[in-house]
Amino acid sequence: MNIAKNMEAIFIIATVLVAGTSLATAAVPAHHAAPRVVAKVDNAPMQVVTISAKRLTAEQKAALGN
Repeated sequence: MNIAKNMEAIFIIATVLVAGTSLATAAVPAHHAAPRVVAKVDNAPMQVVTISAKRLTAEQKAALGN
């Protein structure tokens, strides 16, 4: 089958399928998620992460890559 000769028909069929699918799913109600409960603590200290490692040199990166 020569696809180049039938590209217009393939395009029209694909367009009809996409349009039909979008119309079929348009009536589906939106998902209602449960309400989110967020615990809030007043005057809590901020958590800080300290990274004490040194950066790798180019030689060390090359050695790890091999």
